[in-house]
Amino acid sequence: MVGSYPRPSWFTQQLQGRDLLDALKDRRHHEAFTDAVHTVIAEQETAGLDILTDGQMWFDDYSMGIGSFLWYWFERIRGFDPAKLPHPSRSKAAGVDVPMLDEVGGVAVLDKISAGPLRLVQLYEIAQGFTKKPIKCCVGAGPTQLSTMAHFKGGPYKNYHDLAYALSEIFNAEMKSLVAAGAKYIQLEDLGAWIPNLTGEKDFAWVIDIVNRTVAGVDARIGWHFCLGNTWGNIAHRFTSGGYRRILHRYFDVHVHEYVLDFACRDMADTDILCDLPKDKSIAAGVIDVRTLEIEAPEQVAARIRKVLEYVPAERVTLTTDCGMKQLPRFCASNKLKSLVQGANIVRAELS
Repeated sequence: MVGSYPRPSWFTQQLQGRDLLDALKDRRHHEAFTDAVHTVIAEQETAGLDILTDGQMWFDDYSMGIGSFLWYWFERIRGFDPAKLPHPSRSKAAGVDVPMLDEVGGVAVLDKISAGPLRLVQLYEIAQGFTKKPIKCCVGAGPTQLSTMAHFKGGPYKNYHDLAYALSEIFNAEMKSLVAAGAKYIQLEDLGAWIPNLTGEKDFAWVIDIVNRTVAGVDARIGWHFCLGNTWGNIAHRFTSGGYRRILHRYFDVHVHEYVLDFACRDMADTDILCDLPKDKSIAAGVIDVRTLEIEAPEQVAARIRKVLEYVPAERVTLTTDCGMKQLPRFCASNKLKSLVQGANIVRAELS
């Protein structure tokens, strides 16, 4: 799956900006957190997934449904004031994008930024201790996306470009630490791929440079996930205008191994653009729609998989869910994962 998973209903503890290792001093928090990670890993194994995640149980129940996707980093990178401000682009939004940006919010930069207690290695080690299958480490939101949320009230940065370069160094160091701890799969979760839709063509080169700096020297299989936006199941319309057809080809030279993309939520529209996928790149195709409570039939999932295989050979295809399952009821999420595996098995049997 892409990364996040619904919290078990009994896991009510929240980090609320604290260092993970501070929170885990509390015996009840420690037991609840590790039990939750163990539970979601077990559910993925029961479903039959090959590569697992920790379900991002370290994401608090903030706004957006998955707001900690953004705020986990702001709260633990020094130089930010973690208070939620209006989004810097709020005045330029229209229609349903306005309440979505209100949910997202913005943040103030007060000083030079530096790495704080992100604890990605500790999170990886906790998760990997519960399974012999590989854990995919989900890292993000990333530098380009986070930089565009900033109000510059202090520090040495003049604009979001400067801030993103500084953030890329922090994220690069975290990724290298994960590799040193044994991680083989890393997923950069940075929606910055869409930023040029709002800021202009000039920023495509900047996004490429930032992503390349972020992953430079990271000896793991690296996927880059940029979804279509998912605020309580809603797509950010202007932000993702034109869909993957408009932007994916711009990033074919980025130094990642795999693009992790949502297709199920749009009935597999635009899968034909994958015919141009460079031979050194793979696709992790979202074939489970997380914006609906419907549990897809395995045959429906198989049909979606076949659409992808029309354009990309099977050995360069990974199957996944669309972006993040945290907002779903756990009953739906667990059964959607089972359908994902059963659909994959149908198509594997056909291929063999």
